[in-house]
Amino acid sequence: MKKYITTYSVSLLLILITSCKISKDVETPKDALPETYRDVTSTDTTSIADLDYKTFFTEPTLQTLISNAVAKNNDLLVAQKNIEIAQLQYRQTKWNNVPNVNVNVGATSTNPSQNSLNGISLSQFLGQNHIDDFTASAGLSWEADIWGKIKNRKRSALAQYLQTEEAKKALQTTIVSTVAKGFYNLLMLDAQLEIAKKNVALNERTLTIINLQYDAGQVTSLAKQQAEAQRLVASQLVPELEQNIAIQENALSVLAGSFPKAVERKVVLNNIASGNNLTAGVPSSLVSHRPDVKAAELAILDANAKAGIAKGSLYPSLVISATGGVNAFEASKWFNIPASLFGIVGGSIAQPLLNGKRLRTEYEVAKVQREKAVINFRQQVLVAVQEVSNSLIKIEKLETSYGIVANRVSTLQTAVGNADMLFQNGMANYLEVITAQGNLLQSELELVAQKKSRLEADVELYRSLGGGWR
Repeated sequence: MKKYITTYSVSLLLILITSCKISKDVETPKDALPETYRDVTSTDTTSIADLDYKTFFTEPTLQTLISNAVAKNNDLLVAQKNIEIAQLQYRQTKWNNVPNVNVNVGATSTNPSQNSLNGISLSQFLGQNHIDDFTASAGLSWEADIWGKIKNRKRSALAQYLQTEEAKKALQTTIVSTVAKGFYNLLMLDAQLEIAKKNVALNERTLTIINLQYDAGQVTSLAKQQAEAQRLVASQLVPELEQNIAIQENALSVLAGSFPKAVERKVVLNNIASGNNLTAGVPSSLVSHRPDVKAAELAILDANAKAGIAKGSLYPSLVISATGGVNAFEASKWFNIPASLFGIVGGSIAQPLLNGKRLRTEYEVAKVQREKAVINFRQQVLVAVQEVSNSLIKIEKLETSYGIVANRVSTLQTAVGNADMLFQNGMANYLEVITAQGNLLQSELELVAQKKSRLEADVELYRSLGGGWR
């Protein structure tokens, strides 16, 4: 009866020890996230980050470019392989608590010296000068997860696996935004090329009139030279813009994992509307939306698990082993059951002694690494909130700036028309015409650049909120 009581007491003690948590986890800091973004009073929890990229970007050509990049981008394919590796490693940790089983089959033949005690004994008792040994056995070894080391290894592997998934999501958000910005830049270059060609035609018409006036003796050669210089300024833009268009097309092709080629597009920049009432949601949603913030939170979980592993290494480990099989010194009696059967059962408790200082240091380092993970999470949140706030202010101010430039372009277009009419009727000189045309060229180029910046601000807000990976 006493034997059963002792066994029960030991079992109960092991259960109690196993249920104890030897390392207290550090929680994700709740105060790391503000309640609202800067200068935002709305408490609307909906966010454009909840939209998939096909819903946020409605232009069909852009949707196709993004879909190709998501499917074929080589960096994303590498990230997917990293996920598969981490998944395999995580699956392996599920077997860490399964006993190790080894099967061994062996045969040996020993020829001792005839002058040795073993040799003389063999000769006298068995009448032979060698001895054979035939063994077939199975061994089992199992470490009891008393201090949660194996459990924490699973937690660490799971956190690392989830981090690789978040890394791919973060990469995809970057690629989606890069493709969108590249596409808008391409449309801007198209618009600027059209403006440059139109301005060249306008300059040529002015130059023709000045040449006629020069032939009639109404203007000097200086007027011809300045008009020609103005025409060359606009003409120089054409090859530069064509070069930039080809380079941008090549960049978009490589993002989609293909060789450089032309990008087919049937839309112009002015036909793409910028977003209205883009909702940013609340900062607390960044943890679930932004992959880099989520990865930083998972890094805290990983650090907690590693601290638990390091702490568990300081305590004794219990290993239970058993070996059984058949053994005989004659082949004919190898499988003579049950005479050839043998079995060994054992258990051991190992307590670190000489390497205890090293293990203690590793535990202290793990605690510091955990503190670093918390600090890194706070920093990632700061960066995320900053990026969202920057995007919101850009959208607001670019709207105002675009309106101002659009009014200036409208005014200059009227001025160029009036200057041209006055010049043809001899009521304005060539300098007034050339100056008006030059100002209009620069303003029209700036207007399409402002339009592109406004569209890019929408893309940046979408990315900074964590959109693009769905």
